Amino acid sequence: MFKMFNVKKDEDDSSDSGIDVEIREEDIVEEDVGQVALDIIELEDSIVIVAPLAWVTIDEVDISISKNILTISGERERPEFYADNQKILVEECFFGPFSRSIIMPENLAFNRIRATMENNLLIVDVPKLQFSSKTIKINKLEG
Repeated sequence: MFKMFNVKKDEDDSSDSGIDVEIREEDIVEEDVGQVALDIIELEDSIVIVAPLAWVTIDEVDISISKNILTISGERERPEFYADNQKILVEECFFGPFSRSIIMPENLAFNRIRATMENNLLIVDVPKLQFSSKTIKINKLEG
C-alpha cells in the first residue's frame, strides 16, 4: 500500500488525509505491442512522417486513418539466425507486432496521402489543404 500525504498538514488536524492505493500484480499489464520510432516534419505544403522499419517489407505495413488519427502498424518477424538457445548480450531490437498512432492537424488533405518505402524507411506524405486567399472589403453601415 502507498500512502500519499498532503504537503502541509496542521499539527492539530487529526484526520488522516492520505489516499490508500493498492497495486495488485494482475493490474500491471506488460505491453505486447512495440512502438515505432518516427520523425514528423512540417514542410510548406505537407506533413511528412518518416519511420525506420528494418526487417519489414511494405506489404507487412498497414497505414490507416480515422478522423485525424493516423496509425502505422504491422509485425516484424524475428530473423532465423536468432536461436532460442543463443546468449543475447544486448537486446534493443523489437520483434513482434508494432503500432504507432499520431494525432494529425485537421487542415490536411487526408484523401491524398502517399506512402513509400525506401531504404527501410517508411515515408508518409500528407498534403496540407490549400485555401485561396481573398481580400474582403468591409462596408461601413450608415445609420
